[in-house]
Amino acid sequence: VQLQASGGGSVQAGGSLRLSCAASGRTFSNYALGWFRQAPGKEREFVAVTSGSGGTTNYADSVKGRFTISRDNAKNTGYLEMNSLKPEDTAVYYCAARRTWISFSAGDYASWGQGTLVTVSS
Repeated sequence: VQLQASGGGSVQAGGSLRLSCAASGRTFSNYALGWFRQAPGKEREFVAVTSGSGGTTNYADSVKGRFTISRDNAKNTGYLEMNSLKPEDTAVYYCAARRTWISFSAGDYASWGQGTLVTVSS
């Protein structure tokens, strides 16, 4: 499956953004969808993941209660709604897809979008 992330931008602390991840090439509902992020000088880290049906979701503790992952399989698109953004959320955000079940590990994902930059200013 091919992925293309979009929706990044610059916002002030406390603001909101919605990232999108458009999928093509395979049956999207057969893939778990994850969001990861990488801040300058840091390793890529898990943010959120949802199962193929969207019925199971998990979040990193750092974003729990502020971010919401969702998907619309009819539109072959996944989303990451980000609210109450903090400067420490600044990073390049990547969507990734994995056949079968969810995983929190970036190494388990074979398909990646190109990344979209989110900058949160204080």
